[in-house]
Amino acid sequence: MKKRTAQLMAAMIEYDRGDTRRIQHFVKVHDFAAAIGALENVDEETQNILEAAAILHDIGIHLSEQKYGSGAGHYQEIEGPAEAEKVLREVGGFSKEETERIKYLIGHHHTYQNIQGMDYQILVEADFLVNLYEDSLSDEAVRAARERIFRTSAGLHFLDEMFLKK
Repeated sequence: MKKRTAQLMAAMIEYDRGDTRRIQHFVKVHDFAAAIGALENVDEETQNILEAAAILHDIGIHLSEQKYGSGAGHYQEIEGPAEAEKVLREVGGFSKEETERIKYLIGHHHTYQNIQGMDYQILVEADFLVNLYEDSLSDEAVRAARERIFRTSAGLHFLDEMFLKK
C-alpha cells in the first residue's frame, strides 16, 4: 500500500471514529477494489483514484443520517463528494483532476446504469462483494447482481468463488 493511501485510510478511520462496522466496511471494499484493479491491470493513476474512492465511498453516511434521517445510497451520493474533498485536502497530495474523479465516483457509487470507466465499474463491484456478504443477501440476489452489475473477470471470479455453490 502506498503511503498516501495509508494516510487516507488513517484519516478515514479517524473520521469514522467509533463506528467499527463502517470502518470494517470501507477497508474491505478498498481491499477488493485494490485486488480487482491489480488483476485487471488498470494503470497506476486509475488504481490510485480507485483505491482512494473505495476508502472514501461511504463518507456521506453520517451527514446523510443527520440531515435526512437516512443513510440511503441516494443521500450518500449527495453528501459524500463535499465531505470527501475535505478529507482529501487534509491528507494532501491529490491533484485537482484526481480529486474531481474521486468525488465523481463517490457521487455515483450507488448508480448502476451507464457506468463509465474501469475505476467506476470496479468500485461498484467491490462494494457489491462486501454488501452481498454483510447484508446476508439471498442466492437470487447474488445471481441478479452477477448478471446486472459484474463485468470484470476478477470481480466475477471473486463473486463466484465466494457465493456460488460448487
